[in-house]
Amino acid sequence: MDILFLGIVVFLIGLAALDLMVGVSNDAVNFLSSAVGAKVARYRTILLVAAVGIFTGAALSNGMIDVARHGIMLPQHLSFYDVMCVFLAVMVTDVVLLDVFNTLGMPTSTTVSMVFELLGGALAIAIIKIISGATDSNGVLLTLGDLINTEKAFSVIIGIFLSVAIAFVLGNIVQWIARIVFTFTYRVNGKTTDSEGEMGNLVSSSLKIGIFGGIAVTSIIWFLLINGLKGSSIMTPEIKETINDNTWLILGGGFAIFSVIMTILSAFKIPVLKFVVLLGTFALAMAFAGNDLVNFVGVPLTGLDAYNDYMANGSGDASTFMMTSLMNSAQTPTFYLVIAGIIMVSALLFSKKAQNVTKTSVDLSRQDEGDEMFGSSGVARVLARNTQKTASAIANLIPKSMSRWIDSRFNSNDAVLPQGAAFDQIRAAVNLVLAGLLIAIGTSMKLPLSTTYVTFMVAMGTSLADRAWSRESAVFRITGVISVIGGWFITAGAALIICFIVTNALFFGSFVSMVIAIVIAVTLIIRSNIKYSKNNKKSEADELFTEIIHSEDKNVCWNLLRKHVRYTTKENLQLVAEKYEALTTAFFYEDYRTIKRTTVQTESQRKEIKRQRRKQIIALRHIDPILCVEKGTWYFLIINSLAQMVYCLKRMGEPCREHVGNNFSPVPNEYIKEFLVIRDEIVNLINRAITIDNAAQIRNDAAKLQSNLSDYRKRIIHDIHTKQLNIESMTVFLNLVQESQELLSALRHTMRGENKFEEL
Repeated sequence: MDILFLGIVVFLIGLAALDLMVGVSNDAVNFLSSAVGAKVARYRTILLVAAVGIFTGAALSNGMIDVARHGIMLPQHLSFYDVMCVFLAVMVTDVVLLDVFNTLGMPTSTTVSMVFELLGGALAIAIIKIISGATDSNGVLLTLGDLINTEKAFSVIIGIFLSVAIAFVLGNIVQWIARIVFTFTYRVNGKTTDSEGEMGNLVSSSLKIGIFGGIAVTSIIWFLLINGLKGSSIMTPEIKETINDNTWLILGGGFAIFSVIMTILSAFKIPVLKFVVLLGTFALAMAFAGNDLVNFVGVPLTGLDAYNDYMANGSGDASTFMMTSLMNSAQTPTFYLVIAGIIMVSALLFSKKAQNVTKTSVDLSRQDEGDEMFGSSGVARVLARNTQKTASAIANLIPKSMSRWIDSRFNSNDAVLPQGAAFDQIRAAVNLVLAGLLIAIGTSMKLPLSTTYVTFMVAMGTSLADRAWSRESAVFRITGVISVIGGWFITAGAALIICFIVTNALFFGSFVSMVIAIVIAVTLIIRSNIKYSKNNKKSEADELFTEIIHSEDKNVCWNLLRKHVRYTTKENLQLVAEKYEALTTAFFYEDYRTIKRTTVQTESQRKEIKRQRRKQIIALRHIDPILCVEKGTWYFLIINSLAQMVYCLKRMGEPCREHVGNNFSPVPNEYIKEFLVIRDEIVNLINRAITIDNAAQIRNDAAKLQSNLSDYRKRIIHDIHTKQLNIESMTVFLNLVQESQELLSALRHTMRGENKFEEL
């Protein structure tokens, strides 16, 4: 038995290494998004700064926050077998759960996932103990309060709600004030962000940048002292007491000194804002590694401590040896911390998922329009409408002169962002400074704030204040924010429920269920990574759109747009041909599952066409205006015709699905054979259209097929009235024929529009 427990501990440590990589990928958004979004440096440079921060934070951490030991569960009443069941369930649940969120590109919280997993596991064991009538050393029956630290769990939940709301509101307010002060056009580093090249007064601009930089650097250093180094070995009790006794002196003196230094540096064209953003990136990365390290290694190393205690004092009875030793705090050996730091840095440098999660946050907060990752939802539409009405009502109360002045401060049309930047350095600095301050304040007040929650919601608040959410994009951004926030709370619920179930399975299934859980976890992780690698390949259309948005040459944009439209048209025609063939075949052979799958895929294609249309309309704005007017008509003919083809499939699929689902009588074979001949000609014609092989000939052939279908439809109607045919099946079949005619009509319009659009 002991050797099996050793195997579990080894697996937990191995899983911890994987958890470190998964967790860093997930939390990369915390310290990368602002620097990446503002393009303050090359991506490699930003990664290097963050990597140094991570390694420093990991190496200086004194290690174990006691959440895993006795923060959630109270182990003095739990046996070694009990805690091993909980720890294995926590690690299996945690890695799989976080990997799923990373694959979806959704930021989540490692803190919340671990705490709620521990809560779910502890709750499972507590219920088992209470039902079995377990008692303490004095023979008193154990209660839930004897086994679970409910106060800690409650404080985490309160911290979640507070951090989300406060971070968003303060981000909005602080960024609004910052933009009133700086506007979108300001002088920095001896250059200007104004498209007209206006520099502004050197003294006033340097003074503003200097004061802003002084506040930012002082705040970041304070954040490092309070949060980044609070658990490090160099932060002795004496130093902590000195800092606490001289808080305002440190803050005031730091502000005065750094403001002067930053003003002078700004006057000498030194990149002050870049320094602030990179320093903030370093600080958040260091604090993340120093404090959130417990989220990844706390459970496995606590499991190792429990195993060592059991081997030394357990006498071979895992079910009766109590884990009283876990009530004591523990210090993590430096060797483990250094190894953890190396793993985390490696994950940050080489993980594609880190880039994907960062992209989600940057896209939701970018200043300009572009490809929206999320669609619209009913909740988002209601919020957008009500917010617009509220904003209009408030605007009517403000004097017109003041309203015009405020609008002038938020005019981003005259600003020039660096190539590929999503927002400017002012907003990036506000994001990092405010996030750091909120986390530092929360830490000093002993509130368990999540770094992911705070940084993400600050970024959303600042982007809203910057008017980055236009009427055309607001509903998509709101949907994205709701999706991310919903994902956070789903994390908590899923972590608790899954870990509760897994812990019960491990407890009652003993070593057999433990082995099965380990195999399932490894299998799911491997499958997830393979699937992610396949899905993460960037399509040609995405690359073309990115080039269009970033190109300033209108002729180049036009050529790229032609390629983009050509690519998406071929892609959609191919999907239509495949779905049309699959749907008709499945209907005739009564394959309900294929019909259902095809209708779901058709709806997905309909939404994707809407997304493509939005992107291509944005791209049309980047070509010559005269050419845009000339080609716009033909473009809309193409995209609307493609949408009509998809609607034809949808109108075919719904009656077919209902008919087959109800197990109604099939269409007679004589009609099926005759229609399949025409169906195959239609599919071949669409496949020919994909190659744009003689568009005029394709249109003529489509017209002939339409005529044939029209004659066939009339014959079917005649047969329905003169023969004893099943009305239900023939009605659905007739609909299939009619929609096939409409499909050919839409194909003809598509080919005509594409031919005209491609003409030079």
